[in-house]
Amino acid sequence: MAIGNLITALKVVPWGDVINAAPSIVKGARKMFSRTEEAAPVTAPVPTGEPPERLARLEVQLREMGEREQASAKLIEALAEQNAAIVATLSILRARARWLVAINLVLLALLGGGLAWVALAAR
Repeated sequence: MAIGNLITALKVVPWGDVINAAPSIVKGARKMFSRTEEAAPVTAPVPTGEPPERLARLEVQLREMGEREQASAKLIEALAEQNAAIVATLSILRARARWLVAINLVLLALLGGGLAWVALAAR
């Protein structure tokens, strides 16, 4: 039953929207990871030298960390917006599916009644 639910969920995902948003998200992720690889590790050694030089280097490191944090936050925000759009679309599709089931049940009842009427009229 879980596989059936998974297949149903995959069928109702708005893949067009996902595919349209994917390049910008991938680009942002690559940019963020390339910055991370180029940057000094989180446990970078404390700069040596005179206090003004050390302070300047620490300020640069702090600024770079802030930029990476902002890039990460933007990427997470984009992913969250995409996820919210998918959830909203799934809710709409569920509501439509319920209406379709109700309409089909009404049509099935009408068809059954029509067939019964034809069968009784044919006697």
